Amino acid sequence: MEQPHYGFWLPPNISTHGPEIDKLITVVHCFMAVLFVGWGLYLVYCLFRFRERPGHEADIRQQAHFVLPKYIEIGIILIEACLLIFFSAPIWAKVKRDFPKESEALVVRVTAEQFAWTIHYPGKDGKFGRLDNTLIDGTNPVGLDRNDPNGIDDIISPNMLNIPVNKPVIVQLTAKDVIHNFFLPVMRVKQDAIPGMTIPLWFEATQTGKFEIACAQLCGVGHTQMRGFFNVMSQQEYDTWYNEEEKSLLGDTAPAATQPSGENK
Repeated sequence: MEQPHYGFWLPPNISTHGPEIDKLITVVHCFMAVLFVGWGLYLVYCLFRFRERPGHEADIRQQAHFVLPKYIEIGIILIEACLLIFFSAPIWAKVKRDFPKESEALVVRVTAEQFAWTIHYPGKDGKFGRLDNTLIDGTNPVGLDRNDPNGIDDIISPNMLNIPVNKPVIVQLTAKDVIHNFFLPVMRVKQDAIPGMTIPLWFEATQTGKFEIACAQLCGVGHTQMRGFFNVMSQQEYDTWYNEEEKSLLGDTAPAATQPSGENK
């Protein structure tokens, strides 16, 4: 699959809540452009108006100062407060308020480390297997206990997050070593991954394709190598991929049914 063309402006949006975020970004950039031009013109005015010339001395009296900038700064503060209260806060509240139920979503665990993303899917029982740090090695990056009945059919996918289109995805995000940042540009998702914490986030893709997972945190000298992908598939393609992965894991004993939509534990 071809990578999306990012172009000069924002990257393509395939997220259900992306349009509102893009609108906020556009408004903020327009506001900053106005500030940049306005303060630039004011600087040029001050350089000309208060230039040194014969017969003129600086007047340090407070009441003699140009008072317009003070009112402009107050106006800027009010505009910024409006951006925060009427634009940013409602988007954030909507994302948090509309957090999908696990029974209606695909739930996965994403573990960041230098320098890889490990995606952990529960089995068809919808339950994650037990994790044990003492079991972590080169072939078991999250320490999954395969002797745990809930972990027998769990799927581990390094650097590749496969998800179905038009279905909410809940990511339980954590890190093994240092702070990373889980960044999906086309999904308008960016969240720090912090060792010792599991941070939930969610998104829903509106179109299929293969896209990039980036780390937006400088996490070490090999930071640029920490690059993964997420593949948005049709539900049928996702079910086929999932069944093939499970069959390769369990052999002919793997059931033919698709992954259930029950709650993940």
